[in-house]
Amino acid sequence: MHEEDAPLDANEPDLPAIDFQSPGRFAVHNPDSLPAVTAEPHEPAPFQLGQHADLQRFSRPEQAQSHALALLQQARHSLCIYSPDLESWLYSHRSVQEACTRLLLASPKNRLRILVRDAGKPVKQGHRLLNLAQRITSNLHIRKINPDHPSDESAYLLADDRGLLLRELPEQYAGYALYNDPGRVRQRQAQFDQAWDISVLDPDLRSFLL
Repeated sequence: MHEEDAPLDANEPDLPAIDFQSPGRFAVHNPDSLPAVTAEPHEPAPFQLGQHADLQRFSRPEQAQSHALALLQQARHSLCIYSPDLESWLYSHRSVQEACTRLLLASPKNRLRILVRDAGKPVKQGHRLLNLAQRITSNLHIRKINPDHPSDESAYLLADDRGLLLRELPEQYAGYALYNDPGRVRQRQAQFDQAWDISVLDPDLRSFLL
């Protein structure tokens, strides 16, 4: 345990008395996530949905934001978001809200579905996509992952039948984006649809959206 903590605080060996305070320091060890919570994505990633076949890896929050924005802006029919808490640093931005609004208003057949594990945090934050759900109720739906059933621990975004942004470990920024991989998207879509079919409406969401 001490070896794991040591690289995070170089002064710790000189202050053995505060060893057991390291979890407090550990919890604060995400300084790079703080600016990402409020920073608007600068530009969408320069890849075309349905055209670029190469897997695009990323490790920084601004890279994840750029790929997410590119997929959101280029989707023409459907978007699915599977997330632990509808991560604000990734999805609660004006440009994201505008992209989703354009998709939903373009056709009554277009839809955005969101599955979250915990709705309390985005409700308290006044998440932009929750605010959008209050205004567009016909084809934007948000539900909670059923806690009584096994579920995927990853976080991902599906854009139409071609685009995927996946982070296997939601507590980390790293992941990859695909812009033209119908096979992998089809697999993830089946998983999402299964989780959606057994999902529940969280009381926090109910009170917020009504």
